[in-house]
Amino acid sequence: MADLTGKTALVTGASRGIGRAIAERLGSDGARVIVHYGRQETAAKETVAAIEAKDGQAIAVRAEFGTDEALDTLFTGLEAALAGKPLDILVNNAGIATGMEGSIDLVTEETFDRVFAVNVRAPLFVSKRALPLMRDGGRIINVSSPSSRIANPDLAYSMTKGAVDVLSRSLAYLVGSRGITVNSVAAGITETDITAWLRDNEPVRAALSSLTTLGRIGQPEDIADAVAFLASDDGRWVTGHVLDATGGFFLGPSMG
Repeated sequence: MADLTGKTALVTGASRGIGRAIAERLGSDGARVIVHYGRQETAAKETVAAIEAKDGQAIAVRAEFGTDEALDTLFTGLEAALAGKPLDILVNNAGIATGMEGSIDLVTEETFDRVFAVNVRAPLFVSKRALPLMRDGGRIINVSSPSSRIANPDLAYSMTKGAVDVLSRSLAYLVGSRGITVNSVAAGITETDITAWLRDNEPVRAALSSLTTLGRIGQPEDIADAVAFLASDDGRWVTGHVLDATGGFFLGPSMG
């Protein structure tokens, strides 16, 4: 494990799933974690409790992305939690998918605006507001998707993840003089409460596993470990990169 003792991390969308796994991993590595959530207060408190149960430090901060007041609310809570200390790590994990709502036949302007507000606008402006609070040598990690490299019927969602990868590359270029690294981690099909339907649908589970080179559905910890590497000193020379943490999802034609 990396040593993040004395560092502070903000993880957005950290109440459940991949975000929670990232928050717990950074907490176990020694970071003090600001657990952002939108609506799931009980789940956010469970994330905090899980970190504290392992002798870590965490605090939950609520802000619902996609609303006008979200950024001010988030940074009021963040700055109070920092108490004058710098931010070291920002993980832009919060995101929503639209499913077939985002397909070319069904997508509406309202759907498009909503998914871009959460998946693109939020990480851009959270990063902008976070940079003055971040010490030189900090880390920004954006959670992306293989949808930025393969065709996906959820067109609106896929477009957001392409934008996130562009954000990572361009921002890495802009803040490199401060020693801040910026990267994306592409998370593939991952078993969380949002994809709970996979547990009871063995044919679909088997089909998705067969499309993954390593032959299984991902776990939140698989993504968290990749994020932890980029957040650590071991990742100091990696920036502007999309780290594929999908197990090789759609890497090539099935050999089965």
